[in-house]
Amino acid sequence: MAYVAAPPVAEGDSIVQIDPSTKMWPDYKAEGEEWALITMHTIPFEGSVGLINQLTATRLNRKGFKVAILLYGPAVLMASNTRGFPTVGADGFAGNQQYNKQLKVLLKEGAKIYACRFAMAALYGMRESDLIPGVQAIHPLDVLDIQIEYFRKHALIMSTWTV
Repeated sequence: MAYVAAPPVAEGDSIVQIDPSTKMWPDYKAEGEEWALITMHTIPFEGSVGLINQLTATRLNRKGFKVAILLYGPAVLMASNTRGFPTVGADGFAGNQQYNKQLKVLLKEGAKIYACRFAMAALYGMRESDLIPGVQAIHPLDVLDIQIEYFRKHALIMSTWTV
């Protein structure tokens, strides 16, 4: 079996090129009133896509875009204000509350967050009072119409669907 001898890395070592001149595109910011819609139909904790989308939405928001997030299907669980172990709000494991914390950051910084009532009630037995304060429950037919609205605003739309 082939073996490449190399010294082990240590904490703080760089394993990638971090020269800022390697960035290929400008650091774009919103120009005037520009919009972004992030839609998520993903299962919390089954992969990183939900958190990555939240971090992307945070970055877009900080670049000046007017950001909205649409949670539907299992993604509504990210907006549950009843998560925690052994008590509500407690981290049952490191990162257990990260979805909730990042959504709260987005709300505090002015993003709009919507959760589909059908997914909440019919699929997961969630009540509107179970949502993080500031997350707005919407009619299931609005899942398509919000996307049409943002399309007509010429928004940046990022959609993620995982199963």
